[in-house]
Amino acid sequence: MSNEAGRGDVVSACLIIIGNEILSGRTQDTNLAHLSQVLNELGVQMREARVIPDVESVIVDTVNTCRTEFDYVFTTGGIGPTHDDITADSIALAFGVALEFHPDIVALIKRREAPPEVMESRLRMARIPVGASLIDNPSGGPPGFQIENVFVMAGVPMVMQAMAGTLTKERLPGGRPVRSLTIGAFLGESQVAQDLEELQSQHPAVDIGSYPFFREAGYGTNLVARGTDPEELASIGEALKVLIENHGAEPHEGGV
Repeated sequence: MSNEAGRGDVVSACLIIIGNEILSGRTQDTNLAHLSQVLNELGVQMREARVIPDVESVIVDTVNTCRTEFDYVFTTGGIGPTHDDITADSIALAFGVALEFHPDIVALIKRREAPPEVMESRLRMARIPVGASLIDNPSGGPPGFQIENVFVMAGVPMVMQAMAGTLTKERLPGGRPVRSLTIGAFLGESQVAQDLEELQSQHPAVDIGSYPFFREAGYGTNLVARGTDPEELASIGEALKVLIENHGAEPHEGGV
């Protein structure tokens, strides 16, 4: 599993967003932001996201690459009832196993009567790789599934969020959640760049960044520190205030 240099306690995740509709621009992804927040509270850090088309070979290669590089891999999209919903097939191929109809999903789908051809399409969503376990779907539709460290979830945001809400620390053992603090000031990024670089070198386990803003009162920079150690974050916050005051500006906790 991957751990970045200086961040040996990181439990990492990657999201693979599957769908031609995302790449075409017809649909905007909102799942990344929501899932990242859910995982952070479980002590799992989203380290990367990839957007790929509904192409079997691309899905297989991407899943097989990511599941060896990250502690957890999540996929969204492509588990519906139509011919282009090929995620389940591709995941099974990636793991070298067959697909099977899960009896619990079959029973769930058959609760709603439908003409034979419609039911046949719906039952495509009951197929999961052999050896996979289910991810509950409180929205009432078919569940997702997990096989080893890969979690396969719906692409529809409401359904994905329902599935994500069932994830627990028992299922996804993680580290400590990432917390952040923001100190803003009416200073240009270039004015604080050198001081920030020095502060970052003193705290390699914390991400320190600068984000410019433009307001009616003028332009400035919000300085943001993100890390898992509350005491270290507090220390960095005090250092940022001193840094800003040394440049003759007023620090604003929480940002400007």
